[in-house]
Amino acid sequence: MTSQDHDIDLHDPDAGGVFFVIEEDLDPLGAQGASQGLFVARTSLQGCTGKDELLRRLKASWRLPAEFGDNWDALADAVNDLDWLEGSGYLLLFDHADDLREASEEDFDILLDILDEAAESWQEDGKPFFAFFAMPESAFNDPDF
Repeated sequence: MTSQDHDIDLHDPDAGGVFFVIEEDLDPLGAQGASQGLFVARTSLQGCTGKDELLRRLKASWRLPAEFGDNWDALADAVNDLDWLEGSGYLLLFDHADDLREASEEDFDILLDILDEAAESWQEDGKPFFAFFAMPESAFNDPDF
């Protein structure tokens, strides 16, 4: 996806899911989501080395409740119940996603799995849920990606 390819309907719950884009796509996607009334959160993964740092950053950018449990199960529960957030749906943007992937591919994959399962659940509930991970263009040519 490039900034010219934003033909995705962010209001369509059935179009939701987890997507990979280039860094330049995040600002237009965020603007589009905000203009459509979605809750938009941007989380920088620059220099993120693993789960503990990731959860700390998500707690801040997603405005997770104080009682958030700082573990994968708590994250899965939270992302499937975002009632404390205002919006007609959810748009989660991650910049520098390759930093986390390179530092801890296992944690990166767990995050993707949690968000993918949440997207399916939100589709069943009829509420838009999108997660966009910005990767360098070279990642799209990597056969292991």
